[in-house]
Amino acid sequence: MRDPLIIAGRTFSSRLLVGTGKYKDMPQTKAAIAASGAEIVTVALRRIDLSAPEGESLQTAIPPEHYTYLPNSAGCYTAEEAVRTLRLARELGGWTLVKLEVIGDPKSLFPDVEETLKAAQTLVKEGFEVMVYTNDDPIAARKFEALGVAAIMPLAAPIGSGLGIQNPLNIELIVAQSTVPVLVDAGVGTASDAAIAMELGCDGVLMNTAIAEAQDPVRMAQAMKLAVEAGRLAYLAGRMPKRISASASSPQTGLIAV
Repeated sequence: MRDPLIIAGRTFSSRLLVGTGKYKDMPQTKAAIAASGAEIVTVALRRIDLSAPEGESLQTAIPPEHYTYLPNSAGCYTAEEAVRTLRLARELGGWTLVKLEVIGDPKSLFPDVEETLKAAQTLVKEGFEVMVYTNDDPIAARKFEALGVAAIMPLAAPIGSGLGIQNPLNIELIVAQSTVPVLVDAGVGTASDAAIAMELGCDGVLMNTAIAEAQDPVRMAQAMKLAVEAGRLAYLAGRMPKRISASASSPQTGLIAV
């Protein structure tokens, strides 16, 4: 905990957040999330089945007393729908830390920033701690922070694409201007993508498909854990300058004559 992630006053040791969907079954879900070391797990409200038999529910596999549930408004296309969904999450489980997403296009799944801003304004006023999914636009990110959101979550690439970070400059600009945590959300495909996000200065990474659709989800979850840790360490260490010309690794003075 020497370098904790702090979101809305809550402290976490892991900077990797993971989703709970797309796995082949509940045992695989449980094993992959455990291997990831994640403490925050996102859940679509429709997956929290309070009537599921013992041993088959998400709450049994991923107990809320051991993990921080982050209910999301996945699948919502209007501000009104997203607000209603997250209000229901608070009523059902008392959750106030939530992930807000309002989709603007069913094909690309890009966010509708205008509708997301409307929803964020309402939710913040109602006392929610909003982690907001948005595009990689520094101007939009500034507007969300002005509303009082708890974290900004710009996409790296379209949801589920696995394309990696397409606009690293935009992510760097968002990180540089933000005083709340910035976490890359959507588009990560493999461990190197996660490491790059952290090296750009992001406070964390959220992913689901990159782990769940890997040939070996449990092994990929472990790889993502290590990548996030390595990327964070590299960012804190500060990389060497980039140079056009070569620079010898060994000293060029005090050489033994031959």
